[in-house]
Amino acid sequence: MSGLALTLAVNFGLLLVLLTLGIIPMPERKPSNATVVDLIPEDHSNRAQPTPASTPNHPTPKPPPIVLPVKPTIVTPPPKTSDHKTPWLEMSSDQMAAADIRNLPKPLPGEGDSEVVGHGPHGELLYAAEWARKPSDAELSGYLPRNAPDGWGLIACKTIPGNRVDDCVELGQSPPGSHLASAVRQAAWQFHVRPPRKGGKTLVGEWVRIRIDYERLGG
Repeated sequence: MSGLALTLAVNFGLLLVLLTLGIIPMPERKPSNATVVDLIPEDHSNRAQPTPASTPNHPTPKPPPIVLPVKPTIVTPPPKTSDHKTPWLEMSSDQMAAADIRNLPKPLPGEGDSEVVGHGPHGELLYAAEWARKPSDAELSGYLPRNAPDGWGLIACKTIPGNRVDDCVELGQSPPGSHLASAVRQAAWQFHVRPPRKGGKTLVGEWVRIRIDYERLGG
């Protein structure tokens, strides 16, 4: 009996050694399709839930307030009452005298309406000429006849843009037969004459009367 027990003990020890060394593989367990349900008491499940103290203390951000757009309000000024009167402007005696239209400066020569002096060659109004630039002696002397006497020549010309004249005609001369009117007419293309004015308007195309006086120097 003791010999059998010793043999079993030796065999069991060898089996353990082989299992420890991995020579004999352990039998595999077949997977089970059984559903395992853990039955936990109700009070235990309540204790398993985390308490508010265990959760992180992060404050929940509040949403920004919603601001509705406001339409601008137009304020109408109160109507003026009929009792409101414009105050009088106080002026000194010197200011009153300066405001008097009788003391305003008179228009300079060439300002205002041009003077009507007759009628042109076709019955149109004829205005007194106003020089924009007087002609020089050199511009006039080149058209004088030889041995021209002292006297004057009178012509009528139509004004054109640029303070110029055109279509000039002879009106008269002194002494008669001196050809001084012809000399003025031939030199007129060089003349600078302002067109006449009436009612603040410039009348380009109207006729003007031009007179040139000739006087011999040292005569």
